[in-house]
Amino acid sequence: MKQKQEDINENKRIEKTVYLCFSTDIIHGGHIAIIQRAARLGKLLIGLMTDEAVATYKRFPILSYEERRKIIENIKGVSEIVEQTTLSYVPNLLKYKPDIVVHGDEWKEGIQAPVRQEVIETLKTYGGQLIEFPYSDNEEYKILEKNAVTQLSIPDYRRGTLKKLIGLKPVVTAMEAHNGLTGLIVEKTVVYDQGSAKSFDAMWISSLCDSTSKGKPDIELVDMTSRFTTINEIMEVTTKPIILDGDTGGLTEHFVYTVRTLERMGVSAVIIEDKKGLKRNSLFGTEAQQTQDSIENFSEKIKAGKKAQQTDEFMIIARIESLILKRGVEDALKRAFAFIKAGADAIMIHSKNKDPEEVFDFCDRFREQDKQTPLVVVPTTYNSVTEEELQKHGANIVIYANHLIRAEFPAMQKVAISILKNHRSLETDSACMPIKEIITLIPE
Repeated sequence: MKQKQEDINENKRIEKTVYLCFSTDIIHGGHIAIIQRAARLGKLLIGLMTDEAVATYKRFPILSYEERRKIIENIKGVSEIVEQTTLSYVPNLLKYKPDIVVHGDEWKEGIQAPVRQEVIETLKTYGGQLIEFPYSDNEEYKILEKNAVTQLSIPDYRRGTLKKLIGLKPVVTAMEAHNGLTGLIVEKTVVYDQGSAKSFDAMWISSLCDSTSKGKPDIELVDMTSRFTTINEIMEVTTKPIILDGDTGGLTEHFVYTVRTLERMGVSAVIIEDKKGLKRNSLFGTEAQQTQDSIENFSEKIKAGKKAQQTDEFMIIARIESLILKRGVEDALKRAFAFIKAGADAIMIHSKNKDPEEVFDFCDRFREQDKQTPLVVVPTTYNSVTEEELQKHGANIVIYANHLIRAEFPAMQKVAISILKNHRSLETDSACMPIKEIITLIPE
């Protein structure tokens, strides 16, 4: 009789479906342990996060989805693997209706806290259960993760991540960084919104922001040696791909060496603009004297840069100034197709208008003839437009070109004025981040 009851209990256990999400590409003892514990509860369904989903909220995965799938499907206890395309579990929970969701208890705080709450609320709708096991806080596992982060920062790996992201995501977002600290902000800032996590995909090292942070005018006064130093400072503490604002690229003979150096450092792309002479910031438009280079000369510079590079991952992106200089979409299109023919890996179209209509027009007409070449946009002045709208018109990369330094300056000035006025710093406390939070941002 006792044996019969045990058989009934066992059959009930087997009938249950258990859901466990995995995003990691480093399988260690802690992961094996939670898989084994979850498998004891019933038929184990692994929701394996796609590369895009992982890259959105975490670091870029070292192993691809298919490689991770092959590893996990061979772990004892795993019954089935399905794609999880977002950080949110809701779509898969509603599709598969698992009886139990298993997770470590570390997600009660941080970016995954709202994800956890969604899981609890969704399970309630059909009577599911959440079981949380103690998180394995093993120092050896932390070392493994640190080693993975180190691998991501290796030049030969880092350089190719931008192209991979363009292939993975509808829109790649890049935020300006001008030193190690702002690089860390770009690297670590994550928000959870409408069922998915959102973080920046890449870093934009702007000549304007690099010059401004050094108290210099944006006229190519800061030489490339100094700019390489800025890149190194950021690369030492981050892993995300870097796009460099290369201004005009300088003399073709100099640009060749710049390409080789950037490629060797692990930079993913350089953007050069089709202007010549003393550099003036594009947002001045026709108010400042700016000379657009000829199609022939600029094409030769692109060809020379492409010939100099040693790998397929590095990108040379041609920035077109026709809209800035009021020469119209026709001129911009003519230049775009000529620069692609010369070897440009992508096209950046720039505008200082406050509405995006001429950028939309360019993108739409460009996409009628070219469906593949990536398009880069910088919505600094036309900032009411969303990434989703830009993507619908064919944009692949959206750069937020100078926002951190613009936020930095008024905040610091406000604190300085307050101290001068009040003869003390008490009034500035609400405007200042606690030192402890700054320390936790910076890696040891």
